[in-house]
Amino acid sequence: MTASLPSTQLAARLADSAWFRSAPAALQAQLVEAGRIKRLAAGERLFMRGHALRQRRLRTTTRCRPCMKPPTTKTVPLARPVPGLERGLRILAEFSAREPVLGAPELSKRIGIPRTTTFRLLQTLEALGFLERVNGDRYFRLSVAVLRLGFEYLNSLELTDVGTPILERLCDATGLSSHLLIRDQRDVVFVGKAQTHEPMFSSVKVHVGKRLPAHATVHGQVLMGDLTFDELRPLYPEPQLERFTERTPATVEELYGRVRESAALGYALSEASFERGISVVSAPVRDQSGKIAAALTVTIPRSDLGEADEREPLIAAVCQAALELSERLGHRPRPDDPTALQARRKPVAAS
Repeated sequence: MTASLPSTQLAARLADSAWFRSAPAALQAQLVEAGRIKRLAAGERLFMRGHALRQRRLRTTTRCRPCMKPPTTKTVPLARPVPGLERGLRILAEFSAREPVLGAPELSKRIGIPRTTTFRLLQTLEALGFLERVNGDRYFRLSVAVLRLGFEYLNSLELTDVGTPILERLCDATGLSSHLLIRDQRDVVFVGKAQTHEPMFSSVKVHVGKRLPAHATVHGQVLMGDLTFDELRPLYPEPQLERFTERTPATVEELYGRVRESAALGYALSEASFERGISVVSAPVRDQSGKIAAALTVTIPRSDLGEADEREPLIAAVCQAALELSERLGHRPRPDDPTALQARRKPVAAS
């Protein structure tokens, strides 16, 4: 018994079906001749459902419709630090001018890792040129690779590129060595200098890269001028600060008072307050955002700055140089900026 042929309307629909057109010709003829209309219609619906599903998947990966919402972005968590790298860098950070030579036992205690692990890390840093042994012993000190990285960092700073000519002009105008410093947590670091050739300065030489305690120097007090007390307190949680002279701030509260005083003046003075026989004048350098980026200073090889007629032109010269560097970094000072007000005074003449 032969099944009846499909109706004209349904046959036309099936003939136009993408699924039907994609079927082999023999299959098409067999389906039509057999009159399996229900199976064909069911096959078409199955094909269309699969096609619709594929289209939906495609639309989820490509923005093919203007009305679609942007794809949801997931927050990628920060990668955890690599323990070996972290420990190696912490070892390097333990060396300083005060402790240039350290051994595995001491470093093991400070970092909190086994002594054998510490020694393997030291050997790796030695092989890479970052550490060297002292007299072939089990003690180590920083090596030339650290110095190379430091100079590469300094060379990458726009601050030193722009600041060096200003330091040199200030040195020529005052006859005094001038320096540029930045703050690294609780230390200040010398990153630029212009050294005078006056004989009286032969014993006063500061090398780029030298560190000093921020709380005990006016450089640090100037560099901390943007900090609130709540920001300063975590840096100095101890009840008593290390004293270097009788003028060193004893507490974080006293330090904050010095910081606010320097910020209000727009500069800071030190007359042998950190190192006997050395006085300095320091002023803040600000970047485009208005934040303090550095401190610019001159060093005087005596315990006092002299009378007002000698002191005030020197303060004006330092503030003028700091303001010029700030402006070259994109800072636009307010009319009432204290450093700018000091810079408007008559600077010291060249000696």
